[in-house]
Parts: sequence; structure tokens; C-alpha cells
Amino acid sequence: MAKGSTQSKGGEALPPFKNERIFPGVDDPKIREAFPRAIAQVRSQLGRTYPLYIDGRDVTTATTLDSTNPANPAEIVGKVCQAGQAEAKLALDAAERALLTWRDVAPAERARYLVKAAEATRRRMFEFAAWQVLEEGKQWAQAYNDLAEGIDFLEYYAREMIRLGAPQDMGSYAGEKNYYFYQPKGVALVIAPWNFPFAIGCGMCAAAIVTGNPVVFKPSSQSMVVGRHLVEIFREVGLPAGVFNFLPGPSSAIGDYLVDSPKVAVIAFTGSMGVGLRILERAGRTPENQTSVKHVVCEMGGKNAIILDEEFDEEAAVRDVLYSAFGYQGQKCSACSRLIVHDKAYDRFVPKLVEAARKLKIGPAEDPANYMGPVIDAKAQKTILQYVEIAAQEGRVLYRSEVPKTGCYVPMTIVEGITPKNRIAQEEVFGPVLAIMRAKDFDQAIEWANSTRFALTGAVFSKNREHLDRAVREFRVGNLYLNRSSVGALVKVQPFGGFKMSGGGTKAGGPDYLLHFMDPRAVTEPQ
Repeated sequence: MAKGSTQSKGGEALPPFKNERIFPGVDDPKIREAFPRAIAQVRSQLGRTYPLYIDGRDVTTATTLDSTNPANPAEIVGKVCQAGQAEAKLALDAAERALLTWRDVAPAERARYLVKAAEATRRRMFEFAAWQVLEEGKQWAQAYNDLAEGIDFLEYYAREMIRLGAPQDMGSYAGEKNYYFYQPKGVALVIAPWNFPFAIGCGMCAAAIVTGNPVVFKPSSQSMVVGRHLVEIFREVGLPAGVFNFLPGPSSAIGDYLVDSPKVAVIAFTGSMGVGLRILERAGRTPENQTSVKHVVCEMGGKNAIILDEEFDEEAAVRDVLYSAFGYQGQKCSACSRLIVHDKAYDRFVPKLVEAARKLKIGPAEDPANYMGPVIDAKAQKTILQYVEIAAQEGRVLYRSEVPKTGCYVPMTIVEGITPKNRIAQEEVFGPVLAIMRAKDFDQAIEWANSTRFALTGAVFSKNREHLDRAVREFRVGNLYLNRSSVGALVKVQPFGGFKMSGGGTKAGGPDYLLHFMDPRAVTEPQ
């Protein structure tokens, strides 16, 4: 067996995990040819109606919701059937029935479905990415890397389940042998966000499925068409009926119903702090017919900071700060929204950053020349514009870009004169608004970096080894990056997730993530 390989059912070994190649660049000839072709192909399919998927069958409903292109809201990407409580009950019942058999399928066999799903996704990489360009306003690189991350989750969790699926010998004592193993918790409810519509949804669903938990998957209403791609992938690989159920629908109608259901044993959620805290509260209620304590796996956002020390690589910092703050319009829970600059570096660096920002183009994501595209919808646009005004009131605007007149665009905004007491330094904007803070020294920079309720990502640019080591100890975030951007975690090598109000301390793509979907058991028997 190759070093690092994982033994699967039937004796065949999976090769060691290797991250999928990320976007090679817009100048790559293959990319230049494939993306426009895929976008044209997808555009020819716009406006179709997409059903629910329950118990291995498509289910249509009378009510549909349009998913639109945020760069051109008049363009309907797809019409998606909406579930009500009747369909939610059908999905929960189907998952509950599937549990009776799926939980006893060998871990290696469950893993094999994920490996097949990864290969099926690779074959449709550009097609699926093109849908994200149109439905989510994602740039080519952002869309491509979203798919690559989804593939990584499938491949990594498959191997992790094979590792965890073998009973562990716990040793003997007093003439008794002991071993330890895991079983699935039960039906899993997966509630996914729109900003990584394939990767995060796929990762949470894959983790639940491979550990033996049938899934009811509720995608965000802004990414329902991309969410439907999981149906296509899991159906293609022959996943048994009821193991994966696709249930788009308004949260007002089915959100609480699903969370409150006594049939649900584990909830995986990625989204806003407000919604996450509501789920945690409701999941703690235990009606008499509920048979297990619900476990909630939650990731809830951030207010992330990059610290620039007295001396650092300024060219790299300009590039990485801009990407961290404005990549995908700042619509990432890991995005940099606070830039804390050492007093001695401030005057020489900040003008360079603003000058570089002025050169960035804004427009539809279909055009790779545009660095920034539209935000996800009109509601987000309105909220972010309100924060732009708050930023202008609390500080001094250094740059506020022009934007296209048509579409859900907001200006790239950079504001200075901000301190931790300001709202713009504390509240998650989820948009392209960067607050610059001038710290008198590195001590104050660390203090300010830790001054929010969140603890997700952060970065430090410095040539001072002592300061970098101190940041590791004292800059308390789930993912800390030294001399690089604060976004772009890779499965396995950079497990992702934070704590405090950023989530429950779970690490997606890490060695302990699958444990959140299983219960441990121990068996003792006389020898």
C-alpha cells in the first residue's frame, strides 16, 4: 500500500488526499476557452423550473421562486419550486426511513459514494462554475475555486470516514477486551449559505452522509439553482433514496419547522450570527417525543482584521489586503473588514493601498477584467449602502468607487479614522467596506484586533519574528495567516472555523469535523 493511502472496501486503496488544483489564472488558454463557452451554454438554459428532490424523486409544487442574476436582476436564472411544511414532513419522513439502512452501510462503502461524487463534479467543473457566475455574481476564479473546495470536501471526508470507521482497540483489563467505534447521530438538517453555494453546502452534506446520517438540505434562497447541482451529483452516483433530500423553501414557512422537528438529531448551519443563535436556542428545546439531544454545528461569520506591523512586504500587503477585503465583493465570512496599521507605516502604506484600489474595475462577473462584481441581491445592496453611510459618518472616506447603474452594485469603500468604539469596527458588513485603524504600536494593534465579539480569521504582515510569534499566542482567531491574505483556507491543510460569536469551534475540512456527526460507543467483553 502506498504511503499515506487509505484502505477501502474490497482491499482497494484510495491514494493519499491531494487538494484539487485551484484556479490557474485567466491567462490560461484552457480557462479562456472553457469559461465563455460554459457561460454561453448555461445562459441557453436560463429560466427553467427546478423541482424539490425527496426520497429519490422530483417533487413539484405550485409555488415557485425566481432566482435572478444580481448583475441584471431582470434575467431569471431559474424558477425553483418552494417547499411548505407538507413537503418538509415528507423529506423528514424519507430521511428517517433511510436512516434504518444507511446507518449500517459500511463506512468504506459510504465513502465510495463521495469519491464518485467528486469525480462527477470534476467532469462538470466549468458548467457548474458558470452557473455561479450568473446566479451569484462570482468571478471566474471565485466560482472555480468554490467547486475545487467542494471536491476537496468530498475526497477528504471519504478518507476520514475510512480512518474513523475501523473500531479502535482500547486494550485489555482484568481479562476483558475493549474497543471503541462510532455510529451516526440520526437525521441531519443542513442549512447552507449563498456565498459558497456549492462548497459549503457540499461539505456539510458530505460530512453528514458519509458518517451515516441521511440529509434534509435547505439551500439559501439566493443560490437554489446551484444547490440543485448536489441533487444531480448524488443522483448520478446512485445514492440511495432518502439519503439526500433537496428542500428549498422560505425560512418563514419551513425554517423553524425543520429546526424544531424531533426527527432531527444534528443541524449543520453556516450563515449569520443572528440566525445561528436562533437555531442554537430552538435546538435546545426538548419536547417529550424527542429522543436525542440535538447537536448543532454552526459557523456564524466574522469581523476580521489584518495587522500591518512597522516593517513588512508592502507590495504583497497591498495585493493581499485588497483581495481579502474586496474579493467576491467582501461577501465572505473570512473577509478583511478592518485594517490595523502601525503608526510608523501608516503614512507610507495607506496612500499606496488607495491608489491600487482606484485601478480596480467593477462590473459583471462574466468579464474577467472586472475585479469586483455585484452583491448578491437588492436587500444586501441596501444594507451595505447603509453601512457605507455609517462609515462616512464615523470616519473619513479615502475612496468610494463608481459603480454600474444597472444591477446590485455597491461602491468599493475605504474609510480611515476608525477605532474599536465605532460601529463600522464592530458589526459585520458582509460587503466591500474596509475600515482602516491607526495603531500607535504593535501592542495596541493586537488589542484592537481582539476587540470584537468574533474570532474567525486574521492576518499579520511583519518582518519581526518576535511579533509574528506573539500574534500566534495572542491574536485569538480560528484561522491566523502570517504574511498572506486572510481568506482562502484549503481543506485538510488549513481546517476552517472560529469561536466566540464566529461559531461553535468546529473546523470544516479538519480531522475532527466528522466527529460532530457521530456518537462514540464502547464495548467490553470477557476474553
